[in-house]
Amino acid sequence: MKNDYKSEAVNIQIDGVILKGNLVIPKNSIGLVIFSHGSGSSRLSPRNNLVAEVLQKNDLATLLFDLLTEDEDSVYKNRFDIDLLTLRLIDVTQWVQQQKETKNLSLGYFGASTGAASALRAAAFYEKTIRAVVSRGGRPDLALNDINKVTAATLLIVGGNDEVVIELNEKAYQKLQCQRKLEIIPNASHLFEELGKLNEVAQISASWFAMYL
Repeated sequence: MKNDYKSEAVNIQIDGVILKGNLVIPKNSIGLVIFSHGSGSSRLSPRNNLVAEVLQKNDLATLLFDLLTEDEDSVYKNRFDIDLLTLRLIDVTQWVQQQKETKNLSLGYFGASTGAASALRAAAFYEKTIRAVVSRGGRPDLALNDINKVTAATLLIVGGNDEVVIELNEKAYQKLQCQRKLEIIPNASHLFEELGKLNEVAQISASWFAMYL
């Protein structure tokens, strides 16, 4: 890390469990993006870390954390328990608001896969506290009951070859009542593994957060 970044491993204590996280704060941060990853992923996800690095270069602080403890993650159905994942994200957001270094930063969520559903539901819960949400290859359709309450500017990013997920995102897009955009990345699959595609996602996300945070 350069000297103008502060990077630290954090232990977030919530409801009797400790969630591990990595918090990076650039010197002149314009906001903080909290990541909500998809099923079976963690704070160490290479894809989310690549996106986080691009955000940091654009003066955005990032928090990547494990929504589940190791024991919880070993129970497969927990990975798809959107209620549990949403509560964790809500509690971690509250923790962020109580920390000296982050309490004054405007907040956004970056959700991937099923994590996008928990990001949208937590954004609906917090209303104007969350300024922006980005969903990467997400399942916003799993948050349809709450999606019309989201006030945060919401960007849905989907790979052009990911036809089923495009359809699910279009359904969610129609229900959003906030500032919104659906971005389809040509020739990209669900995980954006093709050369340069994930970097494209990261740059588009950084612009969105910079605009609304």
